[in-house]
Amino acid sequence: MNISNETEQPGLISQGQPQFLPFSSDDDLEMLAESMPNGCMLMDADFQIKFWNPMAAQILGYAPSDVLGKRATEIIFVDEASLQFDHIARKIEESRTFSSPLDSQGKDGRSHPIIWRFIRLNNGSYRFLALMENGRINSANENSRSQQERILALRTIDSAISGGMDFQVTLNIILQQMMSQIKMDAAVVLVHESSTNTLKYAAGRGLRTNAMQNTSLRIGEGYAGMAALQKKIIQVPHLRSNKGDPLDFPRFSKEDFASYYCVPLIAKGVIKGVMESFHRTPFHADREWLDFFETLGGQAAIAIDNAMLFNELQRSNLELMLAYDSTLEGWSKALDMRDRDTEGHTLRVTEMTERLAVEFQIKESDRIHIRRGAILHDIGKMGIPDSILLKEGPLSEDEWKIMRRHPALAMEMLSSIAYLRPALDIPFCHHEKWDGSGYPRGLRGEQTPIAARIFAVADVFDALTSNRPYRPAWAVEQALEYIRSGSGTHFDPEVVEVFMHVIGRLAAQGWR
Repeated sequence: MNISNETEQPGLISQGQPQFLPFSSDDDLEMLAESMPNGCMLMDADFQIKFWNPMAAQILGYAPSDVLGKRATEIIFVDEASLQFDHIARKIEESRTFSSPLDSQGKDGRSHPIIWRFIRLNNGSYRFLALMENGRINSANENSRSQQERILALRTIDSAISGGMDFQVTLNIILQQMMSQIKMDAAVVLVHESSTNTLKYAAGRGLRTNAMQNTSLRIGEGYAGMAALQKKIIQVPHLRSNKGDPLDFPRFSKEDFASYYCVPLIAKGVIKGVMESFHRTPFHADREWLDFFETLGGQAAIAIDNAMLFNELQRSNLELMLAYDSTLEGWSKALDMRDRDTEGHTLRVTEMTERLAVEFQIKESDRIHIRRGAILHDIGKMGIPDSILLKEGPLSEDEWKIMRRHPALAMEMLSSIAYLRPALDIPFCHHEKWDGSGYPRGLRGEQTPIAARIFAVADVFDALTSNRPYRPAWAVEQALEYIRSGSGTHFDPEVVEVFMHVIGRLAAQGWR
């Protein structure tokens, strides 16, 4: 049975978990937390710690006086990115209970990988209970727990990769999990740039300086370059005793590294970069450590490969869009070349239509289609005979019937092109009028799409202020008066009002 918030009983609420008995007061809840075999804390709505049990004190080393009154993110979860913790906070509010592995800083400054279960409360002054799911001291099961934590770390990384997170966020999660699960003081990922065949800094953690951020190594250069070239792990347990050490330069001396390990990042047989592990005290890696380091390297390689594929897809899409748009502009220029009297009209009216679309706060994704529609607004005239299109004198009634077919011809030409269907509003509807007297369908008012209503004003204004064989260009004020007089009959009154505002602003800037 679903129970609404208004009828919830005081106590712990944990969907899908064993339900705790209701508590009549904060004291009862504190007594339960005090006796728990797991570390736990009680927090208010701002994640300020209000209660800290003895097991939590034993695991992380903080006495209650060290943590009470402080936000958990200020003292316990200091290594967690604010974005990630905000995500956790939202999950708790949505699901009432949520588990997540979090780096938890102890009083000694060391980071402890702890799986926290956050439970939203409905009791007194407390808002959240945070329980250390793996927070018991049990040396007999230490090795098993370490394996479970490493598996959980891999699952966390896999979720970041498959969840489509930002590339930089994914790399930071990988480094965070790596440093929490295997012994190291700093970690760096270098990504291979195939265009220059170099390794460039992409992400780092635990560094004291920014010396590594300018790293640019050729394949085969330095330890990292050798790992990439040979496609095998490089081990330097005695870094300080190596003569000609590639890491021995003044800017790097402040890092004070004693041991170094580097694993190549390989996906589908191709080098994607390297992952480096740095140690400030001498460190000899055992087989288990190296195996897990290489496993993490495999995960990082997948993340980099996915990011590169996505970037390549974006670049291909952009190039395809540019090619399409160039084709449209070519069609428009072909029409201008056929009808020299309207040359330049398409460019000017497209720019004005885009200005008006911005004023109407039309989304950028929709403005792209409006631009394409404006460029192609008269493409249907390609199907009008020269004897009519280029006639210098007035058209006969029969000739006008043919000329008025150009919106329908545009629809016939473009509707079969899926890429251009969203841009058809202007080519097909820009001769419709607000009062329903336009063509080809006699649409009235807002039946005409907003893109076409905007374009109609810009189109008529530019036509009136441009020279034609049968008349000279009108003065701007004369054309503006014509637009005003057509408000509510030919044109959408709101579009006319915005157009006048835009023209006034442009005139003040010296336009025309």
